[in-house]
Amino acid sequence: MPTTPDASVTTQDMPYGSDAKQFARVYKPATAANAKGLPVVVYYHGGGWVIADVATYDAAPRAMAKALNAIVVSVEYRHAPEFKFPAQHDDAAAAYRWTLANAAAWGGNPAKIAVAGESAGGNLAVATAIYARDNRLTAPLHIVSVYPIANSSKTLPSRRDSANAKPLNGAMLPWFGYYYQTSKADAQDPRLNLVGANLRGLPPTTIINAQIDPLRSDGETLAAAMRAAGDKVEQRTFPGVTHEFFGMGTIVRGAKDANDLAVARLKAAFAMAPAKR
Repeated sequence: MPTTPDASVTTQDMPYGSDAKQFARVYKPATAANAKGLPVVVYYHGGGWVIADVATYDAAPRAMAKALNAIVVSVEYRHAPEFKFPAQHDDAAAAYRWTLANAAAWGGNPAKIAVAGESAGGNLAVATAIYARDNRLTAPLHIVSVYPIANSSKTLPSRRDSANAKPLNGAMLPWFGYYYQTSKADAQDPRLNLVGANLRGLPPTTIINAQIDPLRSDGETLAAAMRAAGDKVEQRTFPGVTHEFFGMGTIVRGAKDANDLAVARLKAAFAMAPAKR
């Protein structure tokens, strides 16, 4: 199949900070070039905070922009080991603030905002919603967290049953940790170990997991912790698929089903939002 990006969605790179890595790729449907009041999704890519970038994770934000007729702000952030934790979380929060301040200039409605992310970005989506709550910013209407890093326990079921999975295996998790953590104590920080964070009062959340993934239990235990905190959470583990499946919607049925779930939940959240700020 062709790998040429869908031209019906346009992109523009914009800086939100002074470092070369502090920029966002803003996706917008070509047919909505002059539209106003569009919904906005702030999206965080994966890669363990060490590898990958917005270009690697082009598929999901591009598909979301088209399916939702929305602006999707795909956030690039500083990477480890040059910049260690919490640089990535600081950048994620800064990009969220920047999006709130600038969305209207792009034709977006900052009151109709959601956050989404995959893997390390799935963690950042939840952590940024916590940041917004704690700093009294406009809260995202919904969180979509796809196979997030969320639990620092080394004895989770998926750490064992998916230890030899592809493309992410159990041995890679401490490898990423070695590069993005300043010390092993960082693993217990609630921004990384989300199951230990104050999760009260967060927006409705959709957590998507893959069966064949050492991070599967992260999402499942995060969902349980969020429910215990009184949050509205829907968690689904898709059978027969692996980490990184979410961006494969054009060729993997399970990925399309997961994409459709995320889009449906975001559409419902945006539909309940006020029309104007």
